[in-house]
Amino acid sequence: MHHNLSLITTIAAAFGLALVFGFIAARLRMPPLVGYLLAGVMIGPATPGFVADVSLAGQLAEIGVMLLMFGVGLHFSLDDLLAVKRIAIPGAIVQIAVATAMGMGLALYWGWTPGAALVFGLALSVASTVVLLRALEARGVLDSINGRIAVGWLVVEDLVMVLVLVLLPPLAGLLGGQSAGLAGAAAAQGIWVTLGLTFAKIAAFIALMLVVGTRLLPRLLWLVARTGSRELFTLCVIAAALGVAYGSAELFGVSFALGAFFAGMTIRGSEFSHRAAEESLPLRDAFAVLFFVSVGMLFDPQVLLDEPLRVLAVSAIILFGKTVAAVALVLAFRYPLNTALTVGASLAQIGEFSFILAGLGMSLGLLPAEGNSLILAGAIISIACNSLVFSAINPLQNWLRAHLALARRLEHGNDPTAELPMSTDQKLLAGQVVLVGYGRVGQRISRQLNERGISHVVVEQNREQVEKLRANNQLAVSGDATDPAVLIQAHIAHAALLVIATPDAFDALKMLEIARTLNPAIETVLRTHSEEEAALLQREAAGMVFLGENELARGMAQHVLARMGRTDAGNAAH
Repeated sequence: MHHNLSLITTIAAAFGLALVFGFIAARLRMPPLVGYLLAGVMIGPATPGFVADVSLAGQLAEIGVMLLMFGVGLHFSLDDLLAVKRIAIPGAIVQIAVATAMGMGLALYWGWTPGAALVFGLALSVASTVVLLRALEARGVLDSINGRIAVGWLVVEDLVMVLVLVLLPPLAGLLGGQSAGLAGAAAAQGIWVTLGLTFAKIAAFIALMLVVGTRLLPRLLWLVARTGSRELFTLCVIAAALGVAYGSAELFGVSFALGAFFAGMTIRGSEFSHRAAEESLPLRDAFAVLFFVSVGMLFDPQVLLDEPLRVLAVSAIILFGKTVAAVALVLAFRYPLNTALTVGASLAQIGEFSFILAGLGMSLGLLPAEGNSLILAGAIISIACNSLVFSAINPLQNWLRAHLALARRLEHGNDPTAELPMSTDQKLLAGQVVLVGYGRVGQRISRQLNERGISHVVVEQNREQVEKLRANNQLAVSGDATDPAVLIQAHIAHAALLVIATPDAFDALKMLEIARTLNPAIETVLRTHSEEEAALLQREAAGMVFLGENELARGMAQHVLARMGRTDAGNAAH
């Protein structure tokens, strides 16, 4: 009977063991992803006992890949990437090149073919977006400038890997593997024909998605949403993801991953993109679990006993080689030490793209089975250690700051935007407003201050934003306002008012303490999203505290009273 129900038994075993091992991993303060991979190892052919159907697991994994890439496309924000483009784009490309070179050098030293070495190096160069996002969210730094740089860096890595997944099949023959599809025939004619055909297909697919997809898919979502059926809407989202992925592979010869990514990208432009992300999340998570379990099934634990030195070498490249390269690159761009360490910790792991690339490399006859096992071993070790790497950032930074003069200089990144120009009119730095944060709220405040001719200094962590402000003759300094040196550069000692437009209450309290130490008479204005935080700030005599919900209700009440002709409309503000 089990043979007739192999799909059910495979799914049941995968989900059941994934739950058990994922729970254990979470209790040990490791990402559940480690548990999913171990669950796959337990039901894989390399371990005794129950063995799941590997071929079925592989097909389920393909669906997982499609939905993972669909989710990446849904969350891909060109605006977020452009906000940190000066560091994210060149930094990610150089880091991929360095990490790939390290992996290739190691593989060539072992006697592997250049094609296998290339795939191996690329697999070690790209970090897991899933692991990174969860790590940043757990530490509450996802929306910080450090978090945005790390996410932008990962987005560039993902885009590069998408391109690699597209180019690898037609180039496999030239690299010593088995060429795939029609492009394989072209490979025999030369690399330029191969690349020409590949890029022509990609261009045709992208053009079709941008011209037709951006109009058709959002329109389809709108029509389905009008029915009011949640089930139909979810079905529409999943059908769009899988349908576009399959159609792109059949018609244009591009990968499932690229098709699903563009499906997510086109839907992101719809007003229903957030709902699409929410409705598809359970299914994406479920198949993502199956994907990681299927990856674990391909892992042979024997490699830990047979090749322990190779496993250590691979882990060293992921945990230390990539990290050191990323830290050096960020510092070279004159960003602070804390930013460099955060980005370095973010990249000290590999994940889903590495697995996808390794699987593709094996199917094309490029990567040996040992290479896949080494990649999986490195992934399990690096993901398990990622929480420890993040936890080590602050202790390491404090130690370096205490013992090395160079680290103290790097703390502020030797950044020219970290202090106001010497030519600044001193009249503008007496009785001014110091505005911390230049997000959506900060921009509106700054705009109104400028309209009324009120001098103010903007303190913002995004250096590129500070450069734009200075280009528009706005006083601005870059840095973290919880650092006394940054507020000193904003001339907080002579300011009349401190406006904190960022919602983090604990950071706000640090800023308040610094500001009152340097200027006891300064007035303060703060914002928060939480009533508990608002009460905390009020207890600390933080000055005027604005709660988002209260201000929204006040504005709506004023409008309603005014429309109803009540003379006491103005009293609604109190």
